[in-house]
Amino acid sequence: MASPRTVDIEIVGAGMLGLSIAYECARRGLAVRVVDTASPRQSSSYGLLGALSPHSPDSWNSKKQFQFDSLLMAEEWWRNVERKAGSNAGYARLGRIIPIATERGLDLARRRQRAAAGNWAGQAQWKLVRSSELDPDWTPECRAGWAVLDTLSARIQPRMAVEALLAALRELDCEVLEGTAATGLAARTILATGVKGLEQLSREFGRTLGMPEKGQALLLGNVAAGRHMIFSGRLFIVPHADGTVAVGSTSEREFEDARKTDDSLDELLSEAERLLPALKDGHVVERWAHLRPRSVTRTLVLGAHPHKPATYVANGGFKTGIGMAPKVASVMATLVLDGVDDIPPEFSMARLLEAADRH
Repeated sequence: MASPRTVDIEIVGAGMLGLSIAYECARRGLAVRVVDTASPRQSSSYGLLGALSPHSPDSWNSKKQFQFDSLLMAEEWWRNVERKAGSNAGYARLGRIIPIATERGLDLARRRQRAAAGNWAGQAQWKLVRSSELDPDWTPECRAGWAVLDTLSARIQPRMAVEALLAALRELDCEVLEGTAATGLAARTILATGVKGLEQLSREFGRTLGMPEKGQALLLGNVAAGRHMIFSGRLFIVPHADGTVAVGSTSEREFEDARKTDDSLDELLSEAERLLPALKDGHVVERWAHLRPRSVTRTLVLGAHPHKPATYVANGGFKTGIGMAPKVASVMATLVLDGVDDIPPEFSMARLLEAADRH
């Protein structure tokens, strides 16, 4: 293998954030290399669920606006990736059903519907629908007689998306080196190193800046799925383009084996089958477990590294990293290429360090 060439930017970490930033930088004309000590297919991004859903539309802030912008731009962004790659990322804006069980829940949904009318500015809806108007075979019990239908939520097939990004990067003449540490042969470096990156930052700054959180999910086959995604409490049910249905995910801060599925996933499946009996007809195709990077702020961490010149951080994706990827890629490419910082202050390294001091 030839020695790595000098490039404009090197992305350390080949998960969804790293690959998305690499794609955006290469698309804008930078010479880009991605390196990872493992493989993109071993990252937490190479999972099963692929739910791209917004936070609630009330109590609006810059973090919610950032996520909203990313979800709005996702369809065009992923279509561009697919065209460059010549393959499908499994994206579809399906919308999401949230069953309502109580009068209190119905009152909250009404408030959020009003908030969405303003904060979502007509670009998507968070609306109340009578459960009787929905597909009876693909709608959980709604004891209040109503459900929320949010039209912003989408799904992506994570493994197809990673493969599409890798193919698009090849078309853009971007190196992706597996089993390789940072080379140092770049004018600028972005650290998109997930759990290991948060651990390294914690060592550098002498305080806990984040921790791993285990997630488990599974795929079901032979399910006559409806169109919409379903969300209830902690549980997502996501129909995919290949006919499978993803169920997930757990959030575990205490665990014995990061990559092994266990009784927690069995409990999640039982909960899903109680919520939606149609799932009982399915069979388990695959079970999955991995660690996800959770910052102490529970948000993304983006921007310049405080102590390392020409070095940037993109981490803390946790549960929302895939949905945030298009916007993260855009603002990070703009920061590196143009020196313009459009990143919300809540995502900054300074805010992360402040939060760590309070813990």
